[in-house]
Amino acid sequence: MNYALYLAALLIFIVGLAHSYLGERYILIRLFRRGDLPKIWGSADLTRQTLRLAWHITTVAWLGLAAVLLNLAYPPVTAGSLCRIIGVCFLLQFLVSAVGGRGRHFSWLFFLAIGLLCLYAAQG
Repeated sequence: MNYALYLAALLIFIVGLAHSYLGERYILIRLFRRGDLPKIWGSADLTRQTLRLAWHITTVAWLGLAAVLLNLAYPPVTAGSLCRIIGVCFLLQFLVSAVGGRGRHFSWLFFLAIGLLCLYAAQG
């Protein structure tokens, strides 16, 4: 067991949760109260959804990296195990994008495809 990898994964997990919670509470909400947000496709609401989506997808990516570190703590690491972690991470990003963006931000299409392709590759 590699305790350094466990500690690094734990710190990434803590930073990720703090990033989402504190960013939502102290940055995004205050930013969204401004009346001068640019409009994506004519909608300030879509701008808010896109910013929120990008903010929280960063956290999901960090949690995926924490999972990779945990995987590295248990050798041997296989291509299949890494593909499964990446696939699950992108499926979570798909959910954040599809639900948080209400399907209006088309990143969900790519995240879904990447997640499914990685899970498929993990089988072979």
